[in-house]
Amino acid sequence: MALLFSHRKSATLIWETNMSAEAEIRQNASVRMVLKTIRVAAICALLSTASVHAQPAPSADHHQHLFSPAINKMLPSLNPITASDVVSLLDAAGIKRAVVLSVAYMFGSPNRTVENEYDKVKAENDWTSQQVARFPNRLIGFCSFNPLREYALEELARCAKDRRLRAGLKLHFGNSVVDYHNPQHVERLRQVFHAANSYRMAIVVHMRASISKKMAYGREEARIFLNEIVSAAPDIPVQIAHLAGAGGYTDPLVDEAVTVFTEAIANRKPHTNHLYFDVTAVALRDTSREEAKLVATRIRQLGLKRILYGSDAATGGNLQPQQGWAAFTRLPLSEEEFRTIARNIPLYLR
Repeated sequence: MALLFSHRKSATLIWETNMSAEAEIRQNASVRMVLKTIRVAAICALLSTASVHAQPAPSADHHQHLFSPAINKMLPSLNPITASDVVSLLDAAGIKRAVVLSVAYMFGSPNRTVENEYDKVKAENDWTSQQVARFPNRLIGFCSFNPLREYALEELARCAKDRRLRAGLKLHFGNSVVDYHNPQHVERLRQVFHAANSYRMAIVVHMRASISKKMAYGREEARIFLNEIVSAAPDIPVQIAHLAGAGGYTDPLVDEAVTVFTEAIANRKPHTNHLYFDVTAVALRDTSREEAKLVATRIRQLGLKRILYGSDAATGGNLQPQQGWAAFTRLPLSEEEFRTIARNIPLYLR
């Protein structure tokens, strides 16, 4: 209601301004015609804006995080976020459900030394499980860990026995400093993907290689990911986070990676059968018109049914779920395309 009132007020101001101008030059018929055209164009623009913001809320936020007191102690810049906090954000956005991705992998980052690392990984996964249990009809949990650690397969087996975490696994290749050109890393990832497939646990993967470590990333790395790693999990959904990037869409290397998937999908490669792409933090407030057009093109090439909305942890500069959806609906997609994306639900949420 407030939104519609705002548009009416803006339209009234346009009309009043134009009427004042028309009074001064009312004898000039040609100018009156120009003013009439301007008025119509302005009203159409207002209605168009209202139409974008009136898009229905997505059925789910497919990329959320919680931060435990333990995470806050290790990284004080990350304020604690509980399940109650996330549910409040979902309510404000009109979103029914969310996928909560454990951040236990942060304890396994090779960028820091953590005492009793595996104990803390287990504790973070357990805390996430306990949190989502408070809202079983709203939240679903995924466990996480550094897939290159020696305890990776053990922790995956443990998570598979937890009914609140067995839906899936979150992996963060950047934080775990995965090297696509290290044969041992690729083999280890194949083992984790294969094991997740055997447990029928979906995988959400931040596949963008480490930026701070300047790890190689682009077309060749996306080929390795698809052909050598995803191929080890042929039966489960694999959700590629942030549209294969790390937020935004300014990095040309990310677009190189995405084109590997658009081409494979166009050619109906078997490893693409269960691929999804979340658009978490891809569309931002300052996304340029050119970037928005490119993102819309890639979304259509990947296939609307594969696109999942997500907003990420509501901390730092990240947009909250409602704000994130508003930013996303400014992309040059049609109303029907937005409705399709809003309704998308992967198998692990059904």
